Amino acid sequence: MSSGSGTVWDAVVGQDRAVGVLRGAVRRWQRDGTGMSHAWLITGPPGSGRSVAARAFAAALQCLDGGCGRCDQCREVLAGSHPDVTVLATDEMQVRKDAVVGLIRRASIAPTRGNWTVVVIEDADRIQEVVATMLLKEIEEPPPRTVWVLCAPFPEDLLPTIRSRCRTVALGIPAPAPIVTFLVERFGVARAQAEWAAAASQGHIGVARRLATDANARRRRRDILRLPLTMRSVADAVEAAGTLREIATEDSAAELEQAQVAEQADWLHAMGVAGADELPRQLKSQWRELLTGQKRRVRRTATDGLDRALLDLTSLYRDVLVVQFGSRVPLVNGDLRSEIEALARTGQPATVLAGIDVISQTRRRLTQNAALPLALEAMTVRLVHR
Repeated sequence: MSSGSGTVWDAVVGQDRAVGVLRGAVRRWQRDGTGMSHAWLITGPPGSGRSVAARAFAAALQCLDGGCGRCDQCREVLAGSHPDVTVLATDEMQVRKDAVVGLIRRASIAPTRGNWTVVVIEDADRIQEVVATMLLKEIEEPPPRTVWVLCAPFPEDLLPTIRSRCRTVALGIPAPAPIVTFLVERFGVARAQAEWAAAASQGHIGVARRLATDANARRRRRDILRLPLTMRSVADAVEAAGTLREIATEDSAAELEQAQVAEQADWLHAMGVAGADELPRQLKSQWRELLTGQKRRVRRTATDGLDRALLDLTSLYRDVLVVQFGSRVPLVNGDLRSEIEALARTGQPATVLAGIDVISQTRRRLTQNAALPLALEAMTVRLVHR
């Protein structure tokens, strides 16, 4: 997340109520030393901005101006280089025990440069129950200048004993209007393009940004959505499964590369240098840790990219239902109306609903480490015979 010329809160798109809660807590603490909970839980669906809100909150806690986005404290937090802010984002299906133990140790250390020691766990829902009990004691009795910020899709994803000790801030799916405004004002996207991207992303800020600014991302999405039109036999379905995986892999690799380049640039900027070759020797180890962490994210990014492709396919079949029922509800993929109408003529609403269910089942299998080629082939074959 880049702060740009605005505050750290500007990147938390379409979440005015949640931002008000977090920002208000910071202001009250800065004004009279009250209002700050030592454990927070930020919830919301994928793409709603949980991790963005958590990092903005961490920056605001360290900033003398509540998150100005311009000071060294804000810049370092957003770049992931602030010594008093630790962020854990796992690339695996479960958060490792040793990672949580490390966070607990880090939380016990008093802040050195900022106001607080802030520990952010972006995937708190991936903490095993036996490990979560270790975290519970720390959240119950944290050091006086420590703030824990946990992120999860739903409060129920955490143990009741943990969430009961956290102050919960819920994010929703952003409405299209603030996403459009964000894309137009932050990235200079034409309004028509921004409106299309906001609809196609289905409320996912990161996806909307990529679709609005990357022509190749738009091409890959269109290629995925056209695959159902090519499937008329089992052989076609198997081929389509391979193509789907190839496109999703290409897309996730491109997304990862863009994110890594931006993250590296932000980190180097926070360190006050133009390139890695200018880093002083004492910062070389931190640079290597950053690069190592980026490499570990490859597998998870690939899985997330495939899940996104399946969600796009779900939106296509949803649009087919809209056409079949003659509804006036806007299509998510209005630019593919002719393809959608062609699919609508090939089956009944009940079979389309069955197709949506097949895709949903495949998305669930991805979270269970299913063999990707077999899972995708099973899905496309069933879509042919739905």
